[in-house]
Amino acid sequence: MNQRYRTIWISDVHLGTAGCQAAFLLDFLRHHDSDTLYLVGDIIDGWQLKKSWYWKQGHNDVVQKVLRKARKGTRVIYVPGNHDEAARQYAGLDFGGIAIRSEAEHHTADGKRLLIIHGDEFDGVIQHAKWLAYVGDSLYTLILGLNRHYNWLRHKLGRPYWSLSQYLKHKVKNAVNFISDFEHILAAEARRRGFDGVVCGHIHKAEVKDIDGIVYGNCGDWVESLSALVEHHDGTLEIVHWTQQAGDTIPQSIAANLAAQPQLNTEAETCAS
Repeated sequence: MNQRYRTIWISDVHLGTAGCQAAFLLDFLRHHDSDTLYLVGDIIDGWQLKKSWYWKQGHNDVVQKVLRKARKGTRVIYVPGNHDEAARQYAGLDFGGIAIRSEAEHHTADGKRLLIIHGDEFDGVIQHAKWLAYVGDSLYTLILGLNRHYNWLRHKLGRPYWSLSQYLKHKVKNAVNFISDFEHILAAEARRRGFDGVVCGHIHKAEVKDIDGIVYGNCGDWVESLSALVEHHDGTLEIVHWTQQAGDTIPQSIAANLAAQPQLNTEAETCAS
């Protein structure tokens, strides 16, 4: 059964990397429709593709599914991030029914104005020490490699997917502080610009909460948390974790391949991203 929402936000898919959980995302897109679909940055990982080419059929399938939704009437808005920053030069143009924008403004059903941005603009590591972000990317890949082996074992034991890398990251004091600071900086920017809230990606930490009267939403990612932010038709915002919901909709053969795929390569979230 398909679920229809007013709006869906997804980010940090990292197509072009072994870590991209394309099969789960494709399954999510098959079972969820919306009036508007926001792609909130790092959809394609240009950083990794520059190092080595990695592009499987599943990555094509995700792109084709998004294009098909656009053809069937879904309003698709793409706000590039730092990993797909090459697309920012096309901001203001539309391709294949997909509107590319440097940022966007969304009005919820209950009247809130939300700023839609990827969020790397407010990450000091990305803006002032990009070399450190590349170093962090390599270290993060090692952690994700452990995550791969750990989930292979969980799959053999009949246990569901669980992100070891997210657990470790959120237990590290500096990472926790970085995430908290990032969230408050984004909320403050939304307030400064007269918005009621902000929706972003970048730090791979799915969240919906109130920060001093400002709505803060983060879509999460399709590498670790496998999550999306959705808006119901009454304006309610909710995080959907597809690892918890998919159940039998993901064939076991696909799940096994996902658990046993090669070492992951994605964004370092540093303290992050």
